[in-house]
Amino acid sequence: MGLDPRILEKLRLGLSDDERRLVIRSATGGEEVTEYSFGIEEEYFLADAKTLDVAIRTPDDLFEAANWSTGGQAMREMLQAQLEVATNVHVDAGDAREELKFLRREVASVAGQYGLTILACSTHPTATWRSSQPTPRPRYVEMMEDLRIVGQRNMLCGMHVHVQLPDPERRFAVMRAMIPYIPVFIALSASSPFWNSRETGLKGYRLAAYDELPRTGLPELFTSKKQYDRYVAALTKSGVMPDESHVWWAMRPSLRHPTLELRAPDVCTAVDDAVAVASLYRALARHLYLNPDLAEAVGNVERAIAVENKWRAQRYGTDCLFVTEDGPVTGQEILNRMIADVAPHAETLGCLAEVERCRTIMQFGSSADYQLQAYRESGGQLTAVTRWIEAATVSRAEPPRSQAPVEPAQ
Repeated sequence: MGLDPRILEKLRLGLSDDERRLVIRSATGGEEVTEYSFGIEEEYFLADAKTLDVAIRTPDDLFEAANWSTGGQAMREMLQAQLEVATNVHVDAGDAREELKFLRREVASVAGQYGLTILACSTHPTATWRSSQPTPRPRYVEMMEDLRIVGQRNMLCGMHVHVQLPDPERRFAVMRAMIPYIPVFIALSASSPFWNSRETGLKGYRLAAYDELPRTGLPELFTSKKQYDRYVAALTKSGVMPDESHVWWAMRPSLRHPTLELRAPDVCTAVDDAVAVASLYRALARHLYLNPDLAEAVGNVERAIAVENKWRAQRYGTDCLFVTEDGPVTGQEILNRMIADVAPHAETLGCLAEVERCRTIMQFGSSADYQLQAYRESGGQLTAVTRWIEAATVSRAEPPRSQAPVEPAQ
């Protein structure tokens, strides 16, 4: 399957439920660590391998082949231009990194057989949403019927991170306590500075477009599972949505898994950045889970400040100044405080090195900064941007960290 033989010793291999596919999972550790196991979902754009223009219509055969090649871990998304992959459950960040590299290589290889390639970014620099075509699946047909033009404009890809938190009630305390930190994840992952062949002026434009959808943005201040269930029941009984999977907040409790799902990040173009962001979230989730009283400090004022910081993270990425009650604070300062709090948890989980990489991202920039650098160095050629994204997606190009452009903080 193309995996590095050195990691096979660390992986549990088995068959899927239908005994037709090989499934890869991390070797389990102690019970304490296993409780905070995690998985990563990424969405990619499918693009013409020669021109790198976004694909409009894509054949079912491509997805069937990708699904088989990855052991059932690749699938369609809402638009035909999108492909999603999902890792298995992991307790080791290194295993997750290797599997994510494997998934990207496999789907890129399969796409190549159809004259296509994959791009790990949250907006395709030259895609035109008006030409987007929905995926012909009942779920997506129903969604498009409800969302109309807003659904068609959803030419966007995201990254989702699941962390297992066994107690359903305490997941809501973690979700509430996590709200002030969500803008940091947005800044670290920003990869959507272009839209419809234009420089947007935002490092993370994706959420500006995504928030056109209902039930998006930061989570509400629910204090218990009972309150959340009442909310979901009201919407489902009223026919607004079929189930809670149609709650698309920046963070939500998962319908199918005992996890809290972070949905705010853009797709990280570099695999190592994706694992770094996921590891920071995982360590922070453990910190907040073991300190449930921290949720009580997040009220209406704190949420309102987080809403402002969400916008600033979208606009300025890693260069923004965050709002606090004591005055403006740089992203690096906020991140340093976060890492100081979560370092013991990251060490316990074995992902301290990955968490520390977030400092590098914050210092030198996210994918958005390198896209803009490629754009400016080429004299405004968007083809240079898409070429860089394609290369970095399958780890053939690493961001030049020591040469990253740094925009003055605002």
